[in-house]
Amino acid sequence: QVQLVESGGGLVQAGGSLNLSCTASVNIFSINAKDRAMAWYRQAPGKERERVASISEGGSFSYGNVAKGRFTFSRDITKKMMFLQMNNLEPEDTAVYYCNVDYTMDDTWYDYWGQGTQVTVSS
Repeated sequence: QVQLVESGGGLVQAGGSLNLSCTASVNIFSINAKDRAMAWYRQAPGKERERVASISEGGSFSYGNVAKGRFTFSRDITKKMMFLQMNNLEPEDTAVYYCNVDYTMDDTWYDYWGQGTQVTVSS
């Protein structure tokens, strides 16, 4: 029901910055849903997927340990977009970054993921 498309990844040198964006096909705030949440995750080769940043229904932002102090999560509800501004990137930030939205509607939980965008940080 909701399609997510990430963009903005690429190759940067250590210390550089990237701004990732995610565009949704549906404005989840315009539907009769509950417990809506948005998030960015990342997954490096051979490692588990980890949460980078998220925002809850109440508008409370939360950052994972790797993101604190360097990454900023934002959203534009009107444009159906979310963003991840990444500064002072390090080689260990190299991963595929995914956007995610989930919500509950009619007692059913929905969880949607984008295809991911590659971020590569060279030393």
